[in-house]
Amino acid sequence: MTTANINVRTDATVKAQAQQIFEAIGLDLSTAVNLFLKQTVKANNLPFVVGASYDGNVTAKRTSHYGVWKGKYSLPQNFDEPLEDFKEYM
Repeated sequence: MTTANINVRTDATVKAQAQQIFEAIGLDLSTAVNLFLKQTVKANNLPFVVGASYDGNVTAKRTSHYGVWKGKYSLPQNFDEPLEDFKEYM
């Protein structure tokens, strides 16, 4: 694997806060940035959703994973219906 250097300019306070978080989970800044880059490549997009908040500021927000499962499962109309399949075992 050939490596490449990246120089990033960021606010010193943000860097320090991020480093504290990464250290708490056992990562250094370089590893965390590499994780971000690899997830970006894997998703072929940003690994999180960026949108505008109501006050017009850009924010990153987590989204539900419901969309991933949409159409892959459903709940029966009668919530107890699946229990009918197991009555003989109860």
